[in-house]
Amino acid sequence: MLELPEAVVMADQITRTLQGKRIVRAIANQSPHKFAWYTGDPADYNERLAGKVVGGATAYAGHVEIQVEDKALVLSTSMRYYPAGAKLPPKHQLLLEFDDGSAFVATVQMWGCMFCIGEGEKAGFADYETGKRHPSPLTDAFDRAYFDSLFNENTGKLSAKAFLATEQRIPGLGNGVLQDILWTARIHPKRKMADLSSDEIDAMYAAVKSVLKAMAAQGGRDVEKDLFGQPGGYVTILSKNTVGTPCPACGEGIQKEPYLGGAIYYCPGCQQL
Repeated sequence: MLELPEAVVMADQITRTLQGKRIVRAIANQSPHKFAWYTGDPADYNERLAGKVVGGATAYAGHVEIQVEDKALVLSTSMRYYPAGAKLPPKHQLLLEFDDGSAFVATVQMWGCMFCIGEGEKAGFADYETGKRHPSPLTDAFDRAYFDSLFNENTGKLSAKAFLATEQRIPGLGNGVLQDILWTARIHPKRKMADLSSDEIDAMYAAVKSVLKAMAAQGGRDVEKDLFGQPGGYVTILSKNTVGTPCPACGEGIQKEPYLGGAIYYCPGCQQL
């Protein structure tokens, strides 16, 4: 599954690499996966896509929408491009072969969608539809007034992690990118929103904007891979790569613990609970 910065990078790479290529064959669900989702019967994907030319791609939250003439592919999983002659992986959930011998492969690790929708159709996937309706944090439309509109009478009961990364309040902002955002704002993931000062709310908003922008501008995070299988250029401060290492700000060891169905990473010195 993708988060916003990697989806933006992937959409740009797909546009620059695949645009203009004609699909000669599409294979969906060759390697069935319990949490791989399609629209309709994946056996029909070849009939729907073969012979069509790939257009541009756009990121919506943690999804990449690829235009294929009168169809759109919506994907939220690992994607790779293979030049002509390259060895393809034996297992995949979606394979597109192009007229120049190159190929595009999507594979699911935890979960992921590979929807093929026609004009006027809806994917019926809440995260994707929400991402299309709401402004991206990477745009000017996601301003402080919009951020403040996300608050309601129940917000104070939520932890900082729950507020930012659940219920699709900010589509595409998930548990992965959350860690560096909260470190930058110097807020512990478990802090209750009601306990945050106005200065800390200011810092949270600023970090959402600046950290996501930096991640996207630098090619995604170093814990994720791009269309060509290369890790992103943004070096994560808090991630699986940095557990136990000294915090670059204060020197305390980076901690990891389970929380709200996933792991949280934090610096006990900079992000006090």
